Amino acid sequence: MTPDPQTLYQQALADHGYVHDPAQADAINALQACFEAVAHGRPTQGIYLWGPVGRGKTWLMDQFHRCLQLPSRRQHFHHFMAWVHQRLFQLNGTADPLLALARELARQIRVLCFDELFVNDIGDAIILGRLFQVLFDQGVVIVATSNQPPDQLYRDGFNRERFVPAIAAIERHMRVLSVAGDQDHRLHPGAQHQRYWVVEPGERGVLAEVFRQLSPADPGSDQPLAIGSRQITVIRRSEQAIWCRFSDLCEQPLAATEFMALCDRFPSILLEGVPALGGEQRAGRIARGTEDGAARVAAGDRELPALSPKDDAVRRFIALVDECYDRRVALYVEAQVPLDALYTQGYLAFPYQRTLSRLREMQLQRFGS
Repeated sequence: MTPDPQTLYQQALADHGYVHDPAQADAINALQACFEAVAHGRPTQGIYLWGPVGRGKTWLMDQFHRCLQLPSRRQHFHHFMAWVHQRLFQLNGTADPLLALARELARQIRVLCFDELFVNDIGDAIILGRLFQVLFDQGVVIVATSNQPPDQLYRDGFNRERFVPAIAAIERHMRVLSVAGDQDHRLHPGAQHQRYWVVEPGERGVLAEVFRQLSPADPGSDQPLAIGSRQITVIRRSEQAIWCRFSDLCEQPLAATEFMALCDRFPSILLEGVPALGGEQRAGRIARGTEDGAARVAAGDRELPALSPKDDAVRRFIALVDECYDRRVALYVEAQVPLDALYTQGYLAFPYQRTLSRLREMQLQRFGS
């Protein structure tokens, strides 16, 4: 007999040492009701679970998805958006490509689950402004997790009004539930397994020995690695692991798709030379088109986010950690400062909280290899 989300949750409490959490219990009740509705072909709202990092939102959604016996898809949100951009490019020339994409998806699945809904890109915001609505119109039930409530998504983004229809669609078609609480469930249970070390510049670290242990029968190569059109400089690589400097992975113009490809190929990634990433924010500034010269043109003005010089590298580091975490790829890090001091202030402080929680969980035996 196929289990349901409520049964799996109760088994986790009884048999696997999980601790009762009132907010999780409310969420599993909502997921159970959604599961029963879609299983019997009844119309239903989707579910939007939001709350601080480590509250078990992904685990709850995965229990729901595990029980589904009808066509469904479960993806990390940035993987889903990568697929959306690819399909829209392929549908170029179609009269209404977003509608065509939604109809295509609705023919394939009844339920769409995606993890870590977080919007910080104007291109994504514009697409999502309509995509959510057309997916709901086609009968797709969406279950999602996020660290933010819907009305806080893309809060300070450029042209946010283009994203407001997506917020309205979410609030109309999904039951929004806060999975609030102080307990970070990622940190227990589990024995410690160190994968993060503090190494001062010029000191000898431990990653050479880690690489040898991960790849005992293969000394590896120091030849650059071709990923798509990119050449990534490596310290060492084998079939089992790749060892790189922070500057060669996170300070180069790599995209999330390149990190996906790395995790496709290597079960372990070693990263050395990670500096202190935080920095004071610069003051925001007004960006104007060249056509307005020295005169202020209000309609064409936009305020740029207050970025520090390191924020592009921080974004890539966050993307790398996310990809390793989602794919259960072991990430071994040598940094110049302790984990809790790695990024303490800056424009990306909010999304980095999820990264910090994930890095902490990566120090447990149950994670990766």
